[in-house]
Amino acid sequence: MINRLLGKTLLGVLAAGALAPLAQAADAPTLNTGSTAWMVTATVLVLFMCLPGLALFYGGLVRAKNMLSLFTQCFGIAGLVGVLWVIYGYSMVVDSTGMVEGQVTFNSFVGGLSRAFLAGMTPDSLVGDIPEGVFVTFQMTFAIITPALIAGAFAERMKFSAALWFMALWFTLVYAPVAHMVWGGSGALMHNWGVLDFAGGTAVHINAGVAALAACLILGKRKGYQNAPMPAHNLSLTMTGAAMLWVGWFGFNIGSGGGLNGTSGIVMLNTQLGACAGILGWMFTEWFKVGKPSALGLASGALAGLVGITPACAYVGVGGALAIGLLCGVFCYLSVTVLKRRFGYDDSLDVFGLHGIGGMIGAVLTGVFCVPSLGGLVEGVSMGAQVVAQIKGVLLTTVYCFAISWIILKVINAVIGLRADESVEDMGLDLAEHNESAYNH
Repeated sequence: MINRLLGKTLLGVLAAGALAPLAQAADAPTLNTGSTAWMVTATVLVLFMCLPGLALFYGGLVRAKNMLSLFTQCFGIAGLVGVLWVIYGYSMVVDSTGMVEGQVTFNSFVGGLSRAFLAGMTPDSLVGDIPEGVFVTFQMTFAIITPALIAGAFAERMKFSAALWFMALWFTLVYAPVAHMVWGGSGALMHNWGVLDFAGGTAVHINAGVAALAACLILGKRKGYQNAPMPAHNLSLTMTGAAMLWVGWFGFNIGSGGGLNGTSGIVMLNTQLGACAGILGWMFTEWFKVGKPSALGLASGALAGLVGITPACAYVGVGGALAIGLLCGVFCYLSVTVLKRRFGYDDSLDVFGLHGIGGMIGAVLTGVFCVPSLGGLVEGVSMGAQVVAQIKGVLLTTVYCFAISWIILKVINAVIGLRADESVEDMGLDLAEHNESAYNH
């Protein structure tokens, strides 16, 4: 029963773009030790992206008095979401009960709870040709890093208790339903629409970026923002964290194939090209605008290109990967400078500018460059129809995520308050909330 259920889920996921190499194994599952070894490695790489990669990237960008608060939030989110994933999150994403190909039902939006507490999983349970335990843990790392990304938007001013409440509710009400709509299989909403998202442009990057925008709008600006200097306290740590994210991204993207085959090489190459082109796009735009390329700019450009190529990496050729990376580098730079300044919101570490904008650009351009006439790898689709499907996916994710995130934040603010006191902000969250300091002189 368990393998039949998961086989059905995987075939739907295949159509949505996430575990493509597992189609043949879904009919007659047999353990593949090579794929299993790779997926164990990919799982570790994605965890490495969050801890220590994202924590170092974010931690170096804030002031020294808030360095440890970013690490604390990343560890706290990992513990909280990891447990919730096993209790009900996995089931909400993969349970295909009540779903019918091409029809919209309640379960097109969210999976059921028949797999709560991993019910039915045994040492012999397979998802495709890998152990289900490996698959569960790999998907858990996605569920962990997505809310952790949001923390950069409210850095230096949200209470730790409020952050944990927000992450728990956001994971439950936003991440799990959106992930199900994209990857839930036959009958899931975005699957029905034909949305292509190989490794998380919608469920991860747009989701996190839009929630980040809602959070920084409700919280308001940091005390002294735009009046007092708030430079990154250690760009060396930030650059190190960015490099770790780049390395880990290969586990993120190639691992979304669920195994190893010819497509894995395309995904790896496109991932690398997206990062490289993103660096050039950001670097030359910044050079032209301000006269000097910055180290932080080059790191940010790499991440922008990686965000953009994530949904497209298995569907486009090298020309598409270069174009997506380059355009994401250019427009993400403009979003964190021109757009943020024009609208005046304080997205502390530019989560919306990088992940939200980059995810949207990458998702839409997936529909452009996936067609064979432009070197794409998806047969039998027209550019116009696919772009429309991609835009529908982007709009649904954006509107749903923003609305529910806004409601969650408002409720938490009314019950326990979101923002740290001014005295806490002055002292720094490290000492005030955790009684620790990153640097003891």
